[in-house]
Amino acid sequence: MAARGATAPYPGHRAHQAHPSDHQPLAERLRPRALGEVIGQQHVLGPGMPLRLAFESGRPHSCILWGPPGVGKTTIARLMADAFDAQFISISAVLGGVKDIREAVERAEAARDGLMQQRTIVFVDEVHRFNKSQQDAFLPHVESGLFTFIGATTENPSFEVNSALLSRAAVYVLQPLSEADLKQIVALAQAENALPAIESAAIDRLVAYADGDARRLLNTLETLAMAATQEKLADITDAWLLKVLGERMRRYDKGGEQFYDTISALHKAVRGSDPDAALYWLVRMLDGGADPRYMARRLVRMASEDIGLADPRALRLALDATEVYERLGSPEGELALAECVVYLAVAPKSNAVYKAYNAARAWVKQDGTRPVPMHLRNAPTKLMKQLDYGKGYRYAHDEEGGFAAGENYLPEGMPAPGFYQPVERGMEIKIAQKLRELQARNARADTVAPGLEGGSNVADSASD
Repeated sequence: MAARGATAPYPGHRAHQAHPSDHQPLAERLRPRALGEVIGQQHVLGPGMPLRLAFESGRPHSCILWGPPGVGKTTIARLMADAFDAQFISISAVLGGVKDIREAVERAEAARDGLMQQRTIVFVDEVHRFNKSQQDAFLPHVESGLFTFIGATTENPSFEVNSALLSRAAVYVLQPLSEADLKQIVALAQAENALPAIESAAIDRLVAYADGDARRLLNTLETLAMAATQEKLADITDAWLLKVLGERMRRYDKGGEQFYDTISALHKAVRGSDPDAALYWLVRMLDGGADPRYMARRLVRMASEDIGLADPRALRLALDATEVYERLGSPEGELALAECVVYLAVAPKSNAVYKAYNAARAWVKQDGTRPVPMHLRNAPTKLMKQLDYGKGYRYAHDEEGGFAAGENYLPEGMPAPGFYQPVERGMEIKIAQKLRELQARNARADTVAPGLEGGSNVADSASD
């Protein structure tokens, strides 16, 4: 965003003649009219950067502009049309459909075949809202060069845009505006006399409130200007601003990519044993409106996946935190979630069970259906006993140390897969030691005839 357009004096300061542009929203009045007026996105629009080179080449190309709301996607598309002297056709995927696409094709054909032979840029806002067939409708016309396609999306185009269309368009990632960018926009609005003087503390609060969204900032400024006029205020103070805005809300997409990026950051902070970072991301999600019950479920998953048997108490604590929240609700129950996330972060880590489970799933999926060995089968009837079901089974409790050394519990002919490999952290240190001792006993038993290490065959009396 940047300043350009007719001056619109702040009405509370002095009288002025009505001007058509005075009735435009502030965001539209300050919309850039040239590439050099754009604030932010210098990683793609700065000298030598890819999108700037596209402008300077004089040859438009189809692209996807991916970024959060209020970062200049529509502005850049309009500037591209101006730079290439192209007809600009805008379609909203929220409100439009195949009819709008058909009309855009007809207008593009008329511009191409007319006396002026003008290029056409078709801009589709929120392109991820179009379904597959609607997106496919653009393909032949992009291929033929009838028009240049520019899509804007707040969602990851890898998931939301058809691969065929995506392969024909460059993807430019736009970033939220920085604090310095947003303060520059406030200064431009003040230069246009669109609002009264503002305390620096109030500007800081406004910038934090906008959270990288220029449109949100400008709309808020416009609302504040009208409220200040009604109350005949000459200055906007931080105290008055806080009263008008109420509790500061952050931009947060509960179902979009930002949501999954944030839960990913929380999970990785817990896995990385950083309690401060884990608390930060937990609070970010709760502050943004994430369902605490969802957060509790994710903590249970973290306890199972990343801590496992290195500290079995972690899973119990996660389940307890879930129960506490169910009983207390917000905000009291959220403290239990915070306690849990700190514990998970500092607990010893092991994904040995997680890896073992996945390895076992992969093995079973590719392996055949091996029969259960006869000595491991249940024998509840006389006939089954006569067929040798359970014959030769060694009841571990009757063996030395409660362990039937040398016994085999896998299907016949199946090699020992070694799914579970405990790590040398937390309780799994002791588990690993125990397994090594048992493996050594098995190895010794292999040198002796089966059944001679002690114990008795109790297949007929032992339960499963």
